[in-house]
Amino acid sequence: MAKGLKLKILYLESVDSTQSYLKNLVRNAGITLPYAVVAKIQTDGVGSRGNAWSGLDGNLFLSFAFSLEDLPQDLKMESSSIYFSYILKETLSEMNSSVWLKWPNDLYIDEKKIGGMITNVIKNTIICGLGLNLVSAPEGFSSLDISICNEELLEKYFKKIETKISWKQVFSKYKLEFYRNQKFFTHKNNLRISLEGAVLQSDGSIIKNGERIHSLR
Repeated sequence: MAKGLKLKILYLESVDSTQSYLKNLVRNAGITLPYAVVAKIQTDGVGSRGNAWSGLDGNLFLSFAFSLEDLPQDLKMESSSIYFSYILKETLSEMNSSVWLKWPNDLYIDEKKIGGMITNVIKNTIICGLGLNLVSAPEGFSSLDISICNEELLEKYFKKIETKISWKQVFSKYKLEFYRNQKFFTHKNNLRISLEGAVLQSDGSIIKNGERIHSLR
């Protein structure tokens, strides 16, 4: 782990799911937060809405946990996936990637998904699971447009998180890019919903056809 980071990172060769592994640590092991788990290979990753996330070798499989007390006071838990995804997007952008964030939790290069993040709260702890295609992707997906070192990315990313950037600051940047969502879709209760004409709200939710939809990822 790089000097200066308070967060402990556990590196594994292979795991079924970094998120499941970390959830068990939080529930049973009494680990000190913040804490992260990274695996070279993930055999049973979980994506949004319970979908599987393919675990191809060489990509990034990460889960991390922070105490809710260590998060910005203005952060709405229902939009935490936007918050943590956008900070990652910003970190990658500073490393010269053209990645962008599709509402609410998918990372894209141009029109293809390269990764995504989901969040859960357990015992006053937020657990975030991230899959990111660094070098290879299944059919229909894409991979990151720059070559990076995992350790360098994680150091930069967690340093940003630990500064406790406010939700207001993150949202002020994200809302400027929200227009990129217009030709894409999201899901609610397994229904596919067009983001065309959706209006982003200050809490991270959207208004579509008069209905408010929260990310809930």
